[in-house]
Amino acid sequence: MDSVANGRLWAPAEVTPAETGTEASARGLAEHLGSLEDLGGLLAREKALVFRGFGVEPGELDGVMDLLLPNRLAYVHGNSPRTKVGANVYTSTEYPAEFSISMHNEMSYAHQWPARLLFFCETAPLTGGATPVIDGTRWLDRLDPEVREAFAGGVRYSQNLHGGMGLGKSWQATFETEDAGRVEEFLAASGADWTWQPDGSLRVSQLRPAIVTHPVTGDEVWFNQADQWHPASLGDDTAKALASIMPAEELPQFVTFADGSPIPDAYVIQIRDRGLDNAVDVDWRSGDLLLIDNVLVGHGRRPFTGPRRVLVAMSD
Repeated sequence: MDSVANGRLWAPAEVTPAETGTEASARGLAEHLGSLEDLGGLLAREKALVFRGFGVEPGELDGVMDLLLPNRLAYVHGNSPRTKVGANVYTSTEYPAEFSISMHNEMSYAHQWPARLLFFCETAPLTGGATPVIDGTRWLDRLDPEVREAFAGGVRYSQNLHGGMGLGKSWQATFETEDAGRVEEFLAASGADWTWQPDGSLRVSQLRPAIVTHPVTGDEVWFNQADQWHPASLGDDTAKALASIMPAEELPQFVTFADGSPIPDAYVIQIRDRGLDNAVDVDWRSGDLLLIDNVLVGHGRRPFTGPRRVLVAMSD
């Protein structure tokens, strides 16, 4: 089912002080949120909400987050480079400003992913820097039947996490602990396979779905990060350079079909490009917040100039 109603592409619902009849402040936003009988139901219907014009300041963020994210989660087993700046609050992915970040659902490679994501714009960029969002039903619908069928059995994600020095993230940073025993407990509970290497690094392998059904709406959505974990997504020059140094299975992360067979480059490029091409941009103003249902909606980042700072938190 495509996400077009009355000829218009789906977009997040915008919530403003004028619409809610509250003052343009963090307190006004908190009053509005406190008056809602069913925020979860609203989010499931709208899929994403933009809170704009309330002028929320960084020092007021915790109080608002407590209302929007009932159980804030740590970014354990996260694969993106981030900096922790508060109580389970992180910077958004710290990739260079000149690059796009392709569409994805946060931690869809993990055994347990956050149900909600909240983004807060502390500093708007000079130009660009939008957070594109895409309805997962539209993304799935826009893929060729051949691609959808190929991914029906799921995918296998693999990680090579160094022990303190190497390419990519360490296992200590990934799991936010220095205790190898705690890591093993986490991986055992997640159903992952793992092996400790002689050099102190950790190899992890996980079988996960590529398409899932939302537990409330019943919508079937594209839900995986195969394109981000595949060397083809790095661009021809970068992929060739890495291939000359090490095989794909030794990269910090890589992905195959569930049976271990390779995913064609053309599939990966189609997934990446059609996600970005069918996304709707949320352009940032300082003080904005964006709440998304992490299963129904994928997100990414457009290139930007200037000192962009967007924070993110998540909950179950």
